[in-house]
Amino acid sequence: MKHVLFMAVLTSFMLVSCNYNNLTNANKTMTLQLTQQWDKTFPQSDKVDHKKVTFKNRYGIELAADMYLPKGTQGRLPAIAVCGPFGAVKEQCSGLYAQHMAERGFITLAFDPSFTGESGGEPRRMASPDINTEDFLAAVDYLSVQDNVDPQRIGIIGICGWGGMAVNAAALDPRIRATVASTMYDMSHVNACGYFDSEDSPEQRMEKRRALAEQRTRDFGSGSYKRAGGVVDPLPEDAPFFVKDYYDYYKTKRGYHERSGNSTDGWNVTGCQSFLNQPILAYAHEIETPVLLIHGEKAHSRYFSEMTFEKMTGVKPDGKSMTVGNKELLIIANAVHTDLYDDKNGRIPYDKLEEFFRVNLR
Repeated sequence: MKHVLFMAVLTSFMLVSCNYNNLTNANKTMTLQLTQQWDKTFPQSDKVDHKKVTFKNRYGIELAADMYLPKGTQGRLPAIAVCGPFGAVKEQCSGLYAQHMAERGFITLAFDPSFTGESGGEPRRMASPDINTEDFLAAVDYLSVQDNVDPQRIGIIGICGWGGMAVNAAALDPRIRATVASTMYDMSHVNACGYFDSEDSPEQRMEKRRALAEQRTRDFGSGSYKRAGGVVDPLPEDAPFFVKDYYDYYKTKRGYHERSGNSTDGWNVTGCQSFLNQPILAYAHEIETPVLLIHGEKAHSRYFSEMTFEKMTGVKPDGKSMTVGNKELLIIANAVHTDLYDDKNGRIPYDKLEEFFRVNLR
């Protein structure tokens, strides 16, 4: 039992924590190296055109993205920016969602967040509630000035940890006309309270703060940033189900990608320090535009969507799908967390996504 609890804590740390990077390189300007060949974890569609693009956020960090355009269309189209999961890259889930939505007539943009994948930013494998929310807004900036995009019809999709970031972006930017958070995490909540609120006490939070502070001192002294490791490998026999669920995606041919932190060596240990006391969903209840939260019935993370729905509407979910005003919670029967990462089990509700965006991006 103690080993299982240890694994749960370790995995939590993996998802919110970071190879070693030279601290003296932190202010260097990166020249992005964009892979032109198709290196996604999903097959390329012949129904869309694809190209690599770059754009900068307001911190001057250059972001790399895959743009998917439906073939045979003319005029200005609705557009969707897509990102996630937390620790993944655009060659995984976000690109899959983007390609599917492009097949359905939307211009889509799947991007790597700052400090990860093919995007810029030093040191590598850092995260920030502010900068990562800004990444979504920068994607909206980019889409808004494209000749083939209607700037009044832009939506976003956030997956896993980027689901919470998408909701935060929607609370900040009314240009975002519709938001989907799929199998979402609230990264602030899981950092501050642990999985299933198992670390939700002042004493436990202070223990984390001390550990992170000590790691910062070690990093500065060594001139390098220590990484926390990605999904645990080899997989212990007594690992909790949600650890096995992540392993089945990130560590197998199903979803492994060499640029994904979760597939390889993870985040910097201090990478998510600021999430501990910077709640990202404080103003979720002020979002005026439509929001769709999608979660698996059997996902360990379902409570994040349910808590967020309650924040937005004041209505406590009862474990079922429900709609209050223009906020909707969709529970996918029998689905686990990573069922909404790819098409392996056919659980991602693309028809619902298309309907939601067609109605709300008119």
